[in-house]
Amino acid sequence: MSQQRAELGRRGALAALVAAFALVAGAAQAANLAVTVIGPDGRPVPEAVVLVRPRSPVAPESIRFPWPMVVEQKDMQFRPYVLIAPVGAEVAFPNHDPYRHHVYSFSQAKVFELKLYGHDETRTVRFDRPGVVALGCNIHDDMSAFIRVVDTPFAAKTGADGQVLIRNLPPGPASLAVWHPRIRGGADLVREIAAPASGTLALTVAADVRPPPMRRGAY
Repeated sequence: MSQQRAELGRRGALAALVAAFALVAGAAQAANLAVTVIGPDGRPVPEAVVLVRPRSPVAPESIRFPWPMVVEQKDMQFRPYVLIAPVGAEVAFPNHDPYRHHVYSFSQAKVFELKLYGHDETRTVRFDRPGVVALGCNIHDDMSAFIRVVDTPFAAKTGADGQVLIRNLPPGPASLAVWHPRIRGGADLVREIAAPASGTLALTVAADVRPPPMRRGAY
């Protein structure tokens, strides 16, 4: 009996060692991508969406992001200005203003209308196709925002410094796309990249982004 226990103990230790080796090997076979997006004047571009699509596709239902699937109405603005959501996500639209809002989109990726609703009321919409969804308010013309619905887990948006880090990319060829709501022409900037087996690949992308429009309303 003691021999059997010793043998089971040795097998358990070996299995743990193999599992630990697999984790280390898996971590070594992934890379990070650091992207800096700059405008025509060389300044950083915030709120730019960076997408990476490796050659091996990922099932959309498995895509998760750490930020909330929420676009709130507060201080007569949509927040955030740009939301990245996976295909199939349900996005909440809470109204935190003392005024009623009427949220809509006529975008090809999703046409919907949330008719007038008031303070502390919430509506939800399911986004089932990838693409760009432009949001507006039928009552307040200066309110605008965008939802980028994506079919890849390797997606994030740039911060105030124009930088973003995409983590744990599988090695090999992939397609990099950069998009911004005010990019001239509206299309993604696409380039082919090769993710290394480990380490961080750093790239700078120049985007022809228009300056933000002046707000017309008094609010």
